[in-house]
Amino acid sequence: MNDFEKELTGVHHVSALSADIERSHEFYTQVLGMRPVIKTVNQDEPSMYHLFYGDGAGSPGSDMTVFDLPSAAPERRGNNSITRTSLRVAGKQALAYWAARLDDFGIAHSDIALRDGRLTLDFDDAEGTQLALIDDGGAGMAFPWENSPVPAEYQIRGLGYITITVPALVPTEQFLTTGLGLRYSHSYTRAEMPQPQAYVYTIGDGGPHAEVHVIVRDDLPTARSGAGGVHHVALRVPPGQVLTDWVARLDAAGYNNSGIVDRHYFASVYVREPNHVLFELATDEPGFTVDGPLDGERLSLPPFLEPRRAQIEARLKPLESIRA
Repeated sequence: MNDFEKELTGVHHVSALSADIERSHEFYTQVLGMRPVIKTVNQDEPSMYHLFYGDGAGSPGSDMTVFDLPSAAPERRGNNSITRTSLRVAGKQALAYWAARLDDFGIAHSDIALRDGRLTLDFDDAEGTQLALIDDGGAGMAFPWENSPVPAEYQIRGLGYITITVPALVPTEQFLTTGLGLRYSHSYTRAEMPQPQAYVYTIGDGGPHAEVHVIVRDDLPTARSGAGGVHHVALRVPPGQVLTDWVARLDAAGYNNSGIVDRHYFASVYVREPNHVLFELATDEPGFTVDGPLDGERLSLPPFLEPRRAQIEARLKPLESIRA
């Protein structure tokens, strides 16, 4: 198998930033009904939490993660950023349920509308991270969480496509196609925007969980990172593929990257596309059960941080609201 035969298979996880990690935790577990998969720390700054939320099995491709960034200023929205993350549900009835549920919690949202052929409901999380629920047509496996406050048939089934906003299309398109092997699919109109065209690139076989949508806006300032922003998006490297081959491919295409980083639950390569949006390539394996059954309450640490457990736990603010 040569480099150009290798394919990514979808979105692996999306990592947002929170100035109030307990408020974010309550939102993702009690409002969105997602399972707290792993409670761990930012491996590069272990005084801060890194929390993972997903489906009942903690499946690759289901995880929305949140970095703890206490008292951070809100993100200034703009170019060079991940501007909306979609989450998949099954059917128009599920979207109607969610519109009513968001109303019950006093959370502003759009009307249910057709966007690029899929029914969509836009809203923001507790920190202002821009999200959307999309009807995935029942595609793929579902792994409900039995302790969710949301009925199984309406639960979030996993991540959908992500949308990025950049000032120029060509450099980003070259990165997505030449660097990552994505394929241009089509464009569609977004009537609510001054420059309404969005360009869709498919990951692997495509589908609602395997697309990157690119909006080109040359009229916006560069986004400034902060609470409510998204730090990076990770794409799935399936079992049987070797990350060193992806590093070699990125190097050959001229894209500087991190090399392989061991995150314990998966291995990763980080790379910024020319408009500065941060992408991660993350393996499906070994997964979140590498240390045993999923436990969103106990602090999980990678082996290199385990000897410092007592020191790390002493520095972390207790999260009384977190229960598996």
